Amino acid sequence: MDSASPDGPARHHDPGGSLAQFAGRILVVCERCGGRAVVVPRPGLPAPRHSTELLFQPRRVACARCGGVAEWEPEARGGALVGAVLGGTEDPFFHRPLWLQVRCAGHVLWAYDAPHVDALSAYVDARLRERGGLAPTRAMFARLPAWMKVADNRTDVLAGLRTLRALSERSAPGDRSDAAHERGDKARPHRSFYFRSTPYPPGP
Repeated sequence: MDSASPDGPARHHDPGGSLAQFAGRILVVCERCGGRAVVVPRPGLPAPRHSTELLFQPRRVACARCGGVAEWEPEARGGALVGAVLGGTEDPFFHRPLWLQVRCAGHVLWAYDAPHVDALSAYVDARLRERGGLAPTRAMFARLPAWMKVADNRTDVLAGLRTLRALSERSAPGDRSDAAHERGDKARPHRSFYFRSTPYPPGP
């Protein structure tokens, strides 16, 4: 993002990153208590070399309020692992409703965590948007729905993103947005494959 004006950032340069870059930490609704839980890679794993590896790393969802914990492992098919599919208002690993959801401009606005919200805010607030290097079929900003991009909705979308930013700091069941309920809103039905010579080591 380049220089800003009193009316908002003048320019936003899209580096072409995919949604996978924000998949390292996902805030979800806890299945047990309804508060905020966090989905992260299982502790002890090596840092991913590329953000797409986050789609195949074993996951743990944990709630600090009630102590609930669950584990996820990628499915193995021969020499490949079946990765999670990003998108929609459920997390791609445990299929829990995302914690960061709000009704906006007749739709549901969602994000994985606070850095994801900040990235969306910078894009939506910009008056000039420059496309980055990845093909539109993979780049996150190019794949945003049209209603988030049009100038007529900018004020409403920015207000919704501010609400999500505030929600990211809250964790009680009573703080849960009325949009953050199970609707079966999953990503498109396909899977990604990532080939490894050895499987991930078992968890502790």
